[in-house]
Amino acid sequence: MTTETNKSERFRVPIFQGVLPIQGGQVPAEIIAGVTLAALAVPEVMGYTKIAGTPVITGLYTMLIPMALFALFGSSRHLVVGADSATAAILASGLVGLASTGSDEYLALAAVLAFMAAGFLIVARIIGLGFLADFLSRTVLIGFLTGVGIQVALGEISGMLGLKGGGHGTLAKIWDDLQQIEQVNFYALAVALSVLVVIVGSKKVSNKIPGALIAVIGAIALSWALDLKAYVHVLGSVPSGLPHIGMPEVQWSWELIHKLAPTAFAMFVVILAQSAATSRAYAARYNESFSENTDLVGLGLANIGAGLSGTFVVNGSPTKTQMVDSAGGRTQLSLLVTTAIVLLVLLFLTGPLAYMPEAVLSAVVFLIGVDLIDLKGMRSIFGQRRSEFWVALITALMVVFVGVEQGIVLAIVLSLINHTRRGYRPKNAVLVPAKSGILRAKPVASKAEALPGFVIYRFTHSMYYANAQQLSQEIIGLVNSAQPALRWFCIDASAVDDIDYSAAKALRSIHEVLKRKGIRLVIAQVLEDVKEDNHHALRKVFGEKAYYDTLEDVLNAYRKKTGADK
Repeated sequence: MTTETNKSERFRVPIFQGVLPIQGGQVPAEIIAGVTLAALAVPEVMGYTKIAGTPVITGLYTMLIPMALFALFGSSRHLVVGADSATAAILASGLVGLASTGSDEYLALAAVLAFMAAGFLIVARIIGLGFLADFLSRTVLIGFLTGVGIQVALGEISGMLGLKGGGHGTLAKIWDDLQQIEQVNFYALAVALSVLVVIVGSKKVSNKIPGALIAVIGAIALSWALDLKAYVHVLGSVPSGLPHIGMPEVQWSWELIHKLAPTAFAMFVVILAQSAATSRAYAARYNESFSENTDLVGLGLANIGAGLSGTFVVNGSPTKTQMVDSAGGRTQLSLLVTTAIVLLVLLFLTGPLAYMPEAVLSAVVFLIGVDLIDLKGMRSIFGQRRSEFWVALITALMVVFVGVEQGIVLAIVLSLINHTRRGYRPKNAVLVPAKSGILRAKPVASKAEALPGFVIYRFTHSMYYANAQQLSQEIIGLVNSAQPALRWFCIDASAVDDIDYSAAKALRSIHEVLKRKGIRLVIAQVLEDVKEDNHHALRKVFGEKAYYDTLEDVLNAYRKKTGADK
């Protein structure tokens, strides 16, 4: 996105991107926004560790070094980078069978995945692949996140009921829950329901109330006072202090990289699409500029920081970004404030977490999953674009019943198919003068002529192998059915930004057919870079006089040549 920025913003260097310039009166607002983000997001990121299958403390680590690195090196002034439910779910899905959930080996593999995701992001920056974010359509992203939300929410039912749970996959987990239903721990259920009431109730009053934090603190206090550990499972000892900085202790090999590559790539795609979409939305809201390529570097460094600090992959978070924006934060200074608060929590406040019932986190994560289920978005797609709704629904069902990793792969494939489908059968038109004299479009099937013996055919897409056949069929069909017979045929190429080898060959064939029929082929409004592209030697075939700058020039030339009525 490129928008005009004020003079002071133009001279920001990447390390201060989003942090400067800050008006003097804005600093308190940034501090308040940072405190608000910490209050709202700390319970949330601890919940994400249940999705990822990593120790609770690793959730806090995602808001330390990774968040600070993006704040300093990213481009977006607003994007908040931290733990995310979608990438956490992909992580857990990808490590099934490779290591025991929560073990040292599992955590080491999670760090390896963070490094690999960072590698994909940095390679994408080097070779200019930021545009790939555009290929994961909003439709499939809604379906994908809805599927993740359903999977996450259903997966936490056992935790809220105090059941042992088990099973891999949504259906297996539900079946295990039903098998164990007689073992429900009513103390755990009461704790979970209380947390749900506090969080949902606080949101009804105001989104700025840290309901999750209030629920967590209240549950910890009650657990300590009532000795709930005798009745429900609690987190137990949580380590304090700074994370250990270093490379994960794994046996690096090509076999390991090969096993983890699909999971890392799926994470990369979600990071790319979700982060870019969020950055664009907020840049547009405030009429600011940002660089997707710089953000790729910032996201890559954030994930390197995650890998080095022993936590899991981080992503641009729409929910956390909205938290900061709603609290008045307008720069990355608020994230640095949040990082400072998390640092204090890690140094001095991890002790009380030992008393937290596990049902509390299950309830927090359950609501995270529910929030991801975008029924409003699905209904909107259904009402506006029925075919895209089925794409979103298929993606959601794939995530729920097959897996998150397979769901993101399907999402990419469906997005590319949808893109190809639009170019494969473009809605072309013929142009005819209205009563005012201005040319207007009519369907190709109308076979309307702009002037007697003269057709103007507008092709509305780049010309490439998939639509070359349609190009040939429509032109030959117009020529063979013309009444009166054609003398000139004009292709309006104003929407054609590229012509590949197959399409160029089709155009040469069309030229030969029209030439044998005594019909002159002319091209109007072709883009200069397309016209100057001599790889296909079309200019040599058509001749320089076949090109016209405007449709009015073509009409005047035809009238002059044939004496046709105006």
